[in-house]
Amino acid sequence: MLSLQFLITAFVVVIAPGTGVIYTLALGLGQGRRASWWAALGCTFGIVPHLLAATLGLAAILHTSAVLFNIVKFAGVAYLLYLAWGALKSDGALAIRAETQNQSGWRIARRGALINILNPKLSIFFLALLPPFLSGNPSTATLEMAGMGLVFMAMTFVVFLGYGSFAAVARRWILGSEAVMRWLSRSFAAIFAALAGRLALERA
Repeated sequence: MLSLQFLITAFVVVIAPGTGVIYTLALGLGQGRRASWWAALGCTFGIVPHLLAATLGLAAILHTSAVLFNIVKFAGVAYLLYLAWGALKSDGALAIRAETQNQSGWRIARRGALINILNPKLSIFFLALLPPFLSGNPSTATLEMAGMGLVFMAMTFVVFLGYGSFAAVARRWILGSEAVMRWLSRSFAAIFAALAGRLALERA
């Protein structure tokens, strides 16, 4: 059920820097506030399949099926490496440079959604996170998990908007230095590559 303990736990989880936060910061620094907000929207909606899986019990199937888990996992690894390449290239989608790109907001959001969708650990995470906060009434369990999931998504969106807005403000301070922009682009590329490596080592 919706309790103070759940809200605190969810908030701690949301503010912890993860792949979605890194993506939102990269878009804020590289493209400004508008792009970062689209990134936040995409990352938030990328949570939906995992919440559904946890609510419907599909996360347990993913957890016990090594083949299915690895298919999703290595698709996620490949995608993170693709994002790393996009940050490293001077004309890449995540490269940080003075001129902004005319990227479609939906395209930015789609990339953000895929980051979360292709992370199989999220389904298992929600399967572990939500049940301890249920009231214990089987007849309302699904509704309670859906409600907590919506609150978690709303919290994610608001916090990510904050991260993105901060990055957009910081962007103004780095535009005057080509060296700083190159360093940040390479840093984001390295972070995405490291996240891909960590995901590759994950087990169901």
